[in-house]
Amino acid sequence: MVLAPTAFAQEAPQASPDDVAVGSADGNAAIVVTGSRRREEKVQDIPLAISVVSAAALERRGDFTLAQIQQQVPSLQVFSFNPRNTNINIRGLGSNVALTNDGLENGVGFYIDNIYYGRVGTSQFDLVDLDNVEVLRGPQGTLFGKNTTSGVINITSRKPSFTPEFTGWADVGNYGYYQVRASASGGLIDDKLAVRLSGAISQNNGFTFNKTQNSRAQDYYNASIRGQLLFTPTPDISLRVIGDYSRQKQHNVLNLFVSNTATYTDGNPIPNSFSIRTARFAGYTQPSFNAFDRIGEADSHYQANMAGYGVSSQLDWDLGGAELTGITAYRWWDWDPANDGDSTSLPVIVKAQQANRQRQFSQELRISSKGSRTIDYVVGAYYFWQTVKGYGATGYGSAAPTWFIPAVPAAVANAALNGFEVNSRSEPRTKTIAAFGQTDWHITPTVTLTTGLRFTHEEKTGTFEQYVASAPDISAFPVPAQTAIQTIRNNFNRVVPLTTTRLTDDSLSGLASLSWKVTPDVLVYGTYSRGNKSGGLNLTQLPITITDPSVRPEKVDSFEIGVKSQFLDRRATLNLAGFWTDISDYQTAITDTDPVVVGVTRQYIANIPKVRSKGVEGDFRFAASDRFAVNASASYTEATYVTYTNAPLAPEINPVRAGLPNLVAADLSGQQLPGVPKFAYTLGADGNLPVAQGISAYSHIDWSYRSSFNTSSSNSALGQIAGYGLINARLGVRAQSGLWDLAIWAKNLLDKDYYLSLSPAATGVVTGQVGEPRTFGATLRTRF
Repeated sequence: MVLAPTAFAQEAPQASPDDVAVGSADGNAAIVVTGSRRREEKVQDIPLAISVVSAAALERRGDFTLAQIQQQVPSLQVFSFNPRNTNINIRGLGSNVALTNDGLENGVGFYIDNIYYGRVGTSQFDLVDLDNVEVLRGPQGTLFGKNTTSGVINITSRKPSFTPEFTGWADVGNYGYYQVRASASGGLIDDKLAVRLSGAISQNNGFTFNKTQNSRAQDYYNASIRGQLLFTPTPDISLRVIGDYSRQKQHNVLNLFVSNTATYTDGNPIPNSFSIRTARFAGYTQPSFNAFDRIGEADSHYQANMAGYGVSSQLDWDLGGAELTGITAYRWWDWDPANDGDSTSLPVIVKAQQANRQRQFSQELRISSKGSRTIDYVVGAYYFWQTVKGYGATGYGSAAPTWFIPAVPAAVANAALNGFEVNSRSEPRTKTIAAFGQTDWHITPTVTLTTGLRFTHEEKTGTFEQYVASAPDISAFPVPAQTAIQTIRNNFNRVVPLTTTRLTDDSLSGLASLSWKVTPDVLVYGTYSRGNKSGGLNLTQLPITITDPSVRPEKVDSFEIGVKSQFLDRRATLNLAGFWTDISDYQTAITDTDPVVVGVTRQYIANIPKVRSKGVEGDFRFAASDRFAVNASASYTEATYVTYTNAPLAPEINPVRAGLPNLVAADLSGQQLPGVPKFAYTLGADGNLPVAQGISAYSHIDWSYRSSFNTSSSNSALGQIAGYGLINARLGVRAQSGLWDLAIWAKNLLDKDYYLSLSPAATGVVTGQVGEPRTFGATLRTRF
């Protein structure tokens, strides 16, 4: 079978899940079924751009996280500063490169086993016991529980089996890497009750080193367990109950220093630049500014720890001509970070973090038609409740006065900042009630009109307060000095009394799609969809220029045309799609610099008047023989600001202009959105060869490339990441029975140096995060 397609289709289950051979495309992609449209369908018959990556394809690459899976789907981008601050976009839309705000939802929905996960950080756990991963483009909501404007990542795990089965997996590799995964299933009561238990533990010792603390960083530990029960009291009724728990620990983020400049682009010096600040500290040695030596110097504690757990149930009742489905779930997510806010070995910003306690409940009820009929339908209702309690902390150390305010008398500056800590509490609460439906009218045996409609009522309430947690006593200072000290503190982090913000939003969204089966192997389609995302809440210390803490709803108009085809006796598959999406009042998170206190960043959410994403996608697969197959997938995306005249000013631009008013904003209209490479593609090949009776050798290789993209909200030239490509490979030998499978593998085979993110500061310094170096190891698997 061919490598998992990365644009629109997927491999089908085979007698041996690890077989790479494929006799014809009809033996794989053409017969694969998917649950994304709430019914079993052939992927090639779905008038929608959809990527489906099978469990076998994930295992061949050793991909078990969403960040790894994106290499198989060119139009999917995943950026993660840490799990909470993860950005996911599809076709350049969803969430671009910025820090997460608890009052804003992602435009890309993330589902596991039909359950919507309300916080994007929960997508960063290791994925366990997968059946497949589906990536849908464009607005979704007429079939899915939660309304999303940019797409959906729909993950399905393996169901309990009444036939006993076991799968085991063990990995070892460099950098102290190991992984153990296991899954077992079987019947407890014949044809009535089955159970499935799955678990995974993975760890590495870290890819970077902290010279200040003499310890490794960017390490990783993840433990996950998942239990399922399948109860089938009658042939027409099934109840699936799932419980899961995951825990992750990382010593991250350790930012690395990339570059430093003391002047603006016009040649004028940057006031209070990084070079000037560090020169004030005798004995301080500046970093090498070679991020690929993978050495950082943060002196404060940093961590990225989280736990996620939940229970869910799905009841399916076959009513004959229709099926009734009820899905209930409750989930928890606990996020416990710590950060060094300045990344240096100096005690400047010793705390800069936001912990979360998220809870959610969802209930979905739907009924869908079965069998062949002139009109197929799905009708449903959805309820969602969520609360995200936030606990923020910002603290300043003994170096902060000299770093930020050297001109202030030392006694006043030290009293103002040294030991000053501000905490905050926030809590956005969301209630969503929705009704949705979709029909497929088969006008003729080859022409189908699909229409869908959704009404969503959403209520959001948010509270925020900020208070002084600790500060030096200033009562002994004269009144003028006390006033000066308090003014300094207010400029950095002012006290904000408890405030409450509310908004209510009613929206109508829908789609219309016309598809034509030109021949049994060629489908053409055109789709228009209208999407909506409710407004957001700014639950943070806002710039004084922003008086309304809410952001407006987002409106999406999306157009898509496509063709899906197979030829050469269905050994070849070629799928193409073109898309054009306009979004008004695009919601995004902004990170900029406080104009009063240079070097202090502000983070908040805002609306951008209009953005547009347009482009083309393609996927080609060819099974040359039963022993060899190749694939190629590509995406070209122009995701631009149509209108954005009040964007943050890039830090390398001098805001002071002789004889002219100071610059306070930039015009980014027409520029590419951050985090979006214009061009991305993947090439892959798989082969197998019998070497003895019942034993075969197999190989896999793939190359994924992303062109240059920016990772700053101001589109700073200092935040531009060069394009890069990565090669991964696997070579193994196995028993065709599946009893044993031994392989060696390598990721980033050529040891390519590349950046994940670049963060330019107003001080002229640029910090960043780098991708993983070459890793290699061996895998032993068994299944029976």
